Amino acid sequence: MLRLTTAILLLTASTALAQQTDITIGMQLEPPNLDPTGGAAAAIDEVVYANVFEGLTRFGPDGSIQPALAESWDVSEDGLTWTFDLHEGVTFHDGTTMDAEDVVFSLDRARAEDSTNAQKALFEGIASVEAVDAQTVRITLAAPNGNLPFNLAWGDAVIVAPESAETNASAPVGTGPFTVADWVQGDRVELTRNDAYWGDAPALDRATFKFISDPNAAFAAVMAGDVDAFPTFPAPETLSSFEADPRFSVIVGSTEGETILAMNNVSLPDARVRQAITHAIDRQAIIDGAMFGYGTPIGTHFAPHNPDYVDLTDRSAHDPERARELLAEAGVTDLTLRLMLPPPAYARRGGEIIASQLRAVGIETEIANLEWAQWLEQVFRGKDFDLTIVSHTEPADINIYARPDYYFQYDNPAFQALIEELSVETNPEQRSALSRQAQEIISGDYVNAYLFQLAKTGVADARIQGLWENSPTQANDLTGVSWSE
Repeated sequence: MLRLTTAILLLTASTALAQQTDITIGMQLEPPNLDPTGGAAAAIDEVVYANVFEGLTRFGPDGSIQPALAESWDVSEDGLTWTFDLHEGVTFHDGTTMDAEDVVFSLDRARAEDSTNAQKALFEGIASVEAVDAQTVRITLAAPNGNLPFNLAWGDAVIVAPESAETNASAPVGTGPFTVADWVQGDRVELTRNDAYWGDAPALDRATFKFISDPNAAFAAVMAGDVDAFPTFPAPETLSSFEADPRFSVIVGSTEGETILAMNNVSLPDARVRQAITHAIDRQAIIDGAMFGYGTPIGTHFAPHNPDYVDLTDRSAHDPERARELLAEAGVTDLTLRLMLPPPAYARRGGEIIASQLRAVGIETEIANLEWAQWLEQVFRGKDFDLTIVSHTEPADINIYARPDYYFQYDNPAFQALIEELSVETNPEQRSALSRQAQEIISGDYVNAYLFQLAKTGVADARIQGLWENSPTQANDLTGVSWSE
């Protein structure tokens, strides 16, 4: 009898261990709000994408476009009319029904003249959105756009309800498998499983996103087990320690993050000066010094893993002598530029290296370390900067260069016309040709200095399964995450 009782206790303990259903995820940046339709910060989607909010379509872990709230869709022969069939039985977290009228509201709101959506351009080609019936939505385009399902997969295109849209920033109400249970600003966001979820139930019943900005503190938190996984780990110099420890797995993949030294094209209007800055920079030295070797050099705003990528790194190769010649041609002497750095380690560490490289060709910098909210307000929205370092993590976003009011303020009508042509082109070969031409133009205009494609370096408890290896969009999708024994 004693042996039987002991065996039962051991089995129960083993089962309890195997069935762990809570997880703590580390993040370096805290989102400024929790509404993906009303903010540009990648940290918003890192918490809520696919977890709290859902769109008609979504990105899969391999970058594919998959059904989400729409179970299927089709397009007319002329490419102008798209019909989306919605899943039945979908409700928002407050218990209200999600139907076609909510889709109409969400997309009309995103494309409205007074919209605050950070990616409003995704919706510009939409002429109308109609509810055919409760489960069917018809989207009519002004011109054919084969990328519509791709556009609708962005976090900026999630479906929200008119009753809660205005308060989603602080009290999110979505349709996803998790609800927001608590947000302790400056510390964490807690999610709990949505038992009324319309789709497959996640294995996790609770998740905590813990915000740890300091790389040393992040290392200590993972080592101590206070954080179960840090999908985008801010201290790549310590990865070897985790690789040598069987308790952990190190996950290295790719991202959509083009890391750039962005230049204010209004305060730096002379392309020769911008070109000089690019030649002053040694990309590999930045990758080695700031990222400890993790990163792929780029010469334009396009991901190297994309089949349409053009390697233009030679056009802005490290050439300090050429940089000095260009500054002399432009008649520039005693140039001092304001270098605004947001919190990520790639920016703070990279900024110090770039400042030294620029000083070597006669350009001084005044470095200002900004908190994320301050960077968004002063640099991104206020355009009050000369140089900044940031990783653009949105997928295939070269179209931002067609927006003259975007924060680096590049205004080239020829480029804008090319992007307009690309947006309506449906032939794959023609789209590829236009994408390559777009890369050539911004590289030749030296709009920004293109540094490297951000690697995804993550660390996790070795028992965790289902974390994304790559980042086709900025997300910590927990829908397929579980613990093994």
